[in-house]
Amino acid sequence: MSRFLSDARKSLAPYTPGEQPKVMNLIKLNTNESPFPPSPKVIEAVSADAVSKLRLYSDIQTTGLVQAIAERNGLAPAQVITSNGSDEILAFAFQAFGAEGVAFPDITYGFYSVWAELFSCPARIVPLNDDFTVPLESFMTNTHMVVLANPNAPTGLALPLSDIRKLLDANPDQLVVIDEAYADFADESAVSLIPEYENLLVVQTFSKSRQLAGARLGFAMGQECLIADLNRIKFSFNPYNVNSLTQLAGEAAMRDEAYFTSCRDKIIAARGWTEKELISLGFTVLPSKTNFIFAAPNFCGGQEYLSALRERNILVRHWNSERIRDYVRITVGTQEQMETLIQVTKELIK
Repeated sequence: MSRFLSDARKSLAPYTPGEQPKVMNLIKLNTNESPFPPSPKVIEAVSADAVSKLRLYSDIQTTGLVQAIAERNGLAPAQVITSNGSDEILAFAFQAFGAEGVAFPDITYGFYSVWAELFSCPARIVPLNDDFTVPLESFMTNTHMVVLANPNAPTGLALPLSDIRKLLDANPDQLVVIDEAYADFADESAVSLIPEYENLLVVQTFSKSRQLAGARLGFAMGQECLIADLNRIKFSFNPYNVNSLTQLAGEAAMRDEAYFTSCRDKIIAARGWTEKELISLGFTVLPSKTNFIFAAPNFCGGQEYLSALRERNILVRHWNSERIRDYVRITVGTQEQMETLIQVTKELIK
């Protein structure tokens, strides 16, 4: 580090993203991307004519994109804000609402602890139960903003909507942020609760179920006053945070319901098939509501399994944290890719 870095930032531990290798012919199951290309309507929208207009600034209100998101979710445009990935929206929320503190689980999305330190938000980190479920009672009475990934990452487990409602009722004076990066692969979304609760902010992304991870596009939904607060942060930081081509791509992806449903259903089907196969091979498998599977092999450790797969050109994700070091996180790819994973795993067991 340079001698110019402030003392307050020298101890900052940045978020570690999943590996993005440049090697060809890998089966890449480590970063929860979609195995499918974007909607054909996205490719149509990002046209030569749209590229020719890049000399102009993008629409800071992201009007067409916001309208598409609002219509699909039964909300008013003033209840939606878009961002450069859901990470940016979450960072805005930490800045806007987290000064008094933030409560989140010990095993969850790794960026939460980074933002807490970066934005000087006191963190109350709550251990998950032994079975990796969220101890709901520990989040019931808070003086902090609550942030829950639901379904959670990397476990893949989800709280039912009834529990989210209990959490909101128990914290009427605290904001509850539900990070729904993977909710499209689950049974329920907290979006339906927005009209009832002014203390609810729901954050989603185009990266997983809408095949736009590389476009960097996220959004949040809540009552108008919350969205106005987030826009205050946005317009104090970077009003042009979603570029013109991404706006067009996002609107097209949001409006192509048939393609979205087709890709999502294929991923859910491949997930179910893979879970059954892994269980038959002796793995411990948590019931996933996401586009990934959190599983522990019984014939070797998590790091050994990751290394053995990598030698065979298959990438998965592993953390060396004590509570989860036996597990790997496996992104659900195409059915063919999952069949290859299972075949290679059978060979490793032999």
